[in-house]
Amino acid sequence: MEKNTSKIALVTGGSRGLGKNMALKLAAKGIDVVLTYNRNQIEAEKVVAAVEAAGQRAVALQLDTADTKGFDAFIMRLGNVLQEVFGTARFDFLINNAGTALHADFAETTEEQLDTIVNIHFKGVFLLTQKALPYLEDGGRIINISSGLARFSFNGSSAYGAMKGAVEVLTRYLAKELGPRGIAANVVAPGAIETDFSGGLVRDNKEINAHIAGLTALGRVGLPDDIGGVVAFLCSDEARWINGQRIEVSGGIFL
Repeated sequence: MEKNTSKIALVTGGSRGLGKNMALKLAAKGIDVVLTYNRNQIEAEKVVAAVEAAGQRAVALQLDTADTKGFDAFIMRLGNVLQEVFGTARFDFLINNAGTALHADFAETTEEQLDTIVNIHFKGVFLLTQKALPYLEDGGRIINISSGLARFSFNGSSAYGAMKGAVEVLTRYLAKELGPRGIAANVVAPGAIETDFSGGLVRDNKEINAHIAGLTALGRVGLPDDIGGVVAFLCSDEARWINGQRIEVSGGIFL
């Protein structure tokens, strides 16, 4: 086992969409990657191969971010992987990206749906970050992925948007409380992006795509390449003085 000299990022939900792009952009900056996947191990291993092709180390670990009871076992696996694969006890960057969509009007949102969204988008982020702190290097970074829907409103996104809003408030508290360890915490809030998220709604529905493009100052819908590089930048030394901030990456929608 060679001792690791690269910094290491943990990207949840890194097997597809924005998480995949984040992993590749991090690798392009010389950062090793541990990525998590929920079900699709095959796609996760493809991302691992792509990171390795870029000259960095990578590992994929299974994690259901809605199952908070499984976090202790995951953290134990993470600790073992850090030692066995990377030759270290700690990692440098935590990117809380994993998530699912929910489209339901407020009056029709069920308690079960709300519980699921709370677990994935808030409770999961809160507790996974908490449990990862002993493994996160002093001077490291936490990047929580939010959404433009925490600033503006579309019908059917009340639960999702509210949880993203909660994560944004949490991030400011993380920045404050972890400051003595030199750990910066920030939010990246994408606008509508062409991925398979929400069943590929923005990517595949031409009417919705055109409508959102018309609301956006730069005149188009976002692409994964618009997001991953921003996350990678926040993990760079150039971003060391950015802390407790919300960076919306939306091309200027609803200005």
